[in-house]
This record gives sequence, C-alpha cells and structure tokens, in this order.
Amino acid sequence: MTPIETLILASYFFVLLILAVYGWHRYYMVYLYMKHKDEQPVPIKAFDTLPVITVQLPIFNEMYVVDRLIDTVCQLDYPLELLEIQVLDDSTDETQEIAELAVRRHAAQGMDIKYLHRTDRTGYKAGALDEGLKVARGQFVAIFDADFTPKPDFLMRMVHYFTDPKVAMVQARWGHINQDYSLLTKIQSILLDAHFVLEHGSRNRGGCFFNFNGTAGMWRREAIADGGGWQHDTLTEDLDLSYRTQLRGWQFVFVQDHVAPAELPVEMNASKSQQHR
Repeated sequence: MTPIETLILASYFFVLLILAVYGWHRYYMVYLYMKHKDEQPVPIKAFDTLPVITVQLPIFNEMYVVDRLIDTVCQLDYPLELLEIQVLDDSTDETQEIAELAVRRHAAQGMDIKYLHRTDRTGYKAGALDEGLKVARGQFVAIFDADFTPKPDFLMRMVHYFTDPKVAMVQARWGHINQDYSLLTKIQSILLDAHFVLEHGSRNRGGCFFNFNGTAGMWRREAIADGGGWQHDTLTEDLDLSYRTQLRGWQFVFVQDHVAPAELPVEMNASKSQQHR
C-alpha cells in the first residue's frame, strides 16, 4: 500500500469515526427525550411579591422591525412599576430615529423605557447587553432580538421559575411567524423545532447542560455576574456565558410549552448571515 493510499484510507476512517460519534449523540438525545418525555418543569411556587424585571432589546440596523419589537414588548403583561425596558441601539442607519421616536412615544404613556445608543460598538451584542446591565434596575433580565414578538404573558409565565434560588436562566421555545412563507422558511422551522424540542428538551430533562439561545429567555442578574458577565472575546457570547454559569452550579430551565414567536429569514443570504457564526 502506497503512502497516498494509506493517507486516503486513514482519512476515510477518520470521517467515519466523526459521523459515528455524531450519530451516537443523536441517538442518545432521542433516548433522553423518550425517557423523560412526560416530565415537564414547573415552578416550585409563585412569587408572593413580584420582582423588578428589565427587558433588554439589543438592536443593530433593524429599521423594518424595531418599531414592531418595541410596541410588542410594551404590551407585556406585568406591573408597570416593576418593569423596565432598555432599547440598546448600536445602529448606524435610520433605525436610530425610528427606535428613539418609538421610545419617546411609549415613555409619554408612562412606560419606564430608555433608549441607549452607542457609537462605539465594542463587544457588539455582548457589549451592548453589558452596558445596559450596568444601569439596569431589574433583579431579572429578559432579552429579545429584533425579529421577536413575545406574547403578553411571557414575563408572568417565566418569572416564577426563579422562586428556585438555583435557577439562573429560563429559555422559551422559539416560534415562527412566517413558517409557511416559502420552502426555505419551512425547512428553517423544522430544524429549529428539532433543536429546541428534541435537543433542549432532552438535555434539560435529562440533567445535562444546555445553552441560552441569545434571545427569548430570562436571566437572574446575580447569575450573570457570578458566571463572569457578558464577555465579547468570542462570537458565541450566549453559549460561553451559559456554560460558565452552569459550571458554577447554577441550573437552567427550558419551557417547551411557552412559545416566543419570531420572524424567519425569507432569503437564503439572510439565513446564511444569521447562521454564519
């Protein structure tokens, strides 16, 4: 056997090994899901006195959806005196004017909503979240990306899981506003549903680590600090903080039966850009 043939054969078996490990992981996820499929996480009790919650909206050049996002978040069903909304805008286009106008409109109606604009985008999304956290007054922090439209009961559905002092983060399942728009959106919705229902569901109920998906979730502020805070030395700041926090002994909860609707990219280039990292 020549050296080239040996190299090809070794490469072939190396690829087979990787596929085998990946396949075994998939089978194990299915096993965990089936084993724990009837186990749904529930809050241990409800808060006697509701805590203050800060909702952070990190945005960058989202002129077509930012107004909808702010309007939707301002309709969340939670006592106004206990709700703070931060619009964390790093935009460089017309989004600035649209977002600031929307913030002023809702502030005039009595909402505690603030517009925070950075000209220095250090840290990108992680940097914006960290800057907002420095002046936030909430004990808990909910985060939504620009293409999300959370339901009015989102905060009330999620907050009571934090009556367990060990819980650091509660993740909702992503929904899809436009999944029937095209074949591309249907495929994306199937892949995302598999990720959330199968992988997150099996990991959480099986006692394994899983990660915050960057949006449609709520954090205990104390846990963010204990995990080292938002760090921007990686593109996957949400995954990074998730594992640092869980390694500190905190627990995560995945709420499969609560869906936070979002708009899927309708063009291939937009989808590729979203999934690039």
